[in-house]
Amino acid sequence: MNPHIEAFFDEQTNTISYVVREQNGSHCAVVDPVLDYDSDGARISHQSVDRVVAYIHKNDLTVDWILETHVHADHLTSAQYLKSKVGGRIVVGERIIDVQSIFKSIFNEGHQFCADGSQFDHLFGDGDELKIGALTGRVMHTPGHTPACVTYIIGDVAFIGDTLFMPDYGTARTDFPGGDSAALYRSIGKILSLPDQTRLFLCHDYLTPERDTHQWETTVENQRNSNIHVGGEVEESDFVALRKAHDKESSVPKLLFPSVQFNMRAGRLPAPEENGVSYFKISVDS
Repeated sequence: MNPHIEAFFDEQTNTISYVVREQNGSHCAVVDPVLDYDSDGARISHQSVDRVVAYIHKNDLTVDWILETHVHADHLTSAQYLKSKVGGRIVVGERIIDVQSIFKSIFNEGHQFCADGSQFDHLFGDGDELKIGALTGRVMHTPGHTPACVTYIIGDVAFIGDTLFMPDYGTARTDFPGGDSAALYRSIGKILSLPDQTRLFLCHDYLTPERDTHQWETTVENQRNSNIHVGGEVEESDFVALRKAHDKESSVPKLLFPSVQFNMRAGRLPAPEENGVSYFKISVDS
C-alpha cells in the first residue's frame, strides 16, 4: 500500500514538512515539522506548524508518529508543540546518542543533560519497522550529514532528510561535528539502490540560477542519472574531495546554535536558569 503525501513548505528556512497518511484511512505521521524562530528577537511562534495542525484537524486524522530524520542545524523542530496539539510519538534514529554526546561537550551542557536519547519517545534502529495505520514502513540508517540520520521508507516513497537535494543542487554538507563525507557517499548508495521509481521527498530545497520554483520530490532514477554530485559513475574518493571542497565554501546556517541545542532535546528549550529564563549558548572563537 502506498501513502498519500501532503507537503508544507516553510519559506524562512527552505524546509519541507510532510503529512504521510493512508490513502483510504485516517492514520498519519508527520515528518520534520518546523517551529518559527525569530533569531533577532529570540521569539518562538507557530505559523508554519499551525498549517499542519489545521490540515490534520480538517481531515480528522490520527497522528501515530512525529518522525525526525535527524537533528537539524538550520531550523527548530516543532515536535513538542505538534504533539501537544494532535498527539503522536516523537521519534528519531538511535544514533541520536552520538549527536547528543558530541554537542553536550561542545555546549558544555554538564550533568543535567542526559545524552541517552531519553528526550524522545522512541528511537529507531536500522531495519526497524513502523506502522501508520495499514501502512508499513521501515527505517534505514543513512549517516554522513550527521551520525544519526535516517531515511523512512513507506510504500513507494522515502523521506531522505538532508542526504540528497534536488539533482541540480547536489548533496548534504558533512562539515558539522560528526559529519563524514565517505559515510554520506555510502548512505546515498543505499538510497539509490531502492527501486528506480521510488519517490524521494527532501527536507530542503534551494533555488539554483536555472530554477526559480521550489521542488521537493524526485525519484531514485532521476538522482542516479542526474545528481550533480553523485549522478553517473562517481567514485567515493572523487565525491569525498568534491564534498570537502564545497563544504569549505559553505556559510554557517543562521540558526545553527539554537537549532542544535533545541533539537537534540526533541524540541525543548534548555532548562531555565535561576532567573526562570532559558538561554541558548553561542560559542566564541578567540
